Amino acid sequence: MKLLLDTSAYSALMRGQPDVVDRVRNTEAIVLSAVVAAELFLGFRLGTRFKKNMDEFTAFLDNRHVSFVAVSLTTADRCSRIAADLRRKGRPIPTNDMWIAAHTIETGAELLSSDDHFEAIDGLVWTRIAPHP
Repeated sequence: MKLLLDTSAYSALMRGQPDVVDRVRNTEAIVLSAVVAAELFLGFRLGTRFKKNMDEFTAFLDNRHVSFVAVSLTTADRCSRIAADLRRKGRPIPTNDMWIAAHTIETGAELLSSDDHFEAIDGLVWTRIAPHP
C-alpha cells in the first residue's frame, strides 16, 4: 500500500511519533502532494528553523521510496468533484484538504492525517493519526 502523508502526518513523522514512524517504515511507497509541500514550506517560513526544516525535507524527498506528485488536470477534476459533493452534503472542508484528498484518490494511496473532516469524502481511504498535543 502507498501512503500519502498530509502536513500533520509529515510533522508527526519528523517528531518521531511512533504510530506514524511504524506506518511509514512498513509501507511500500510514500506519496507527497505538491499541496502538502506548499503547506510545509509556509510552516518552515513562518518558523525559526527554516534551513533545518528544508534540509530534512530535501532528505525526505531524496528517499527512493518517496515520490512527489504535482497537480494535474486530473487532480483538478477530481478536486472539483470532491468540492461539489461536499457542498451538496453541506460538509465543507478546507480547500487545500480537498486537493490533498484528490491526490490521495488519484494515486491510489491511503491518507494519513489527524484531521477528522476527511471522513466526509467518499472513496477516500484514510487513517486518522493522533493529533500533536
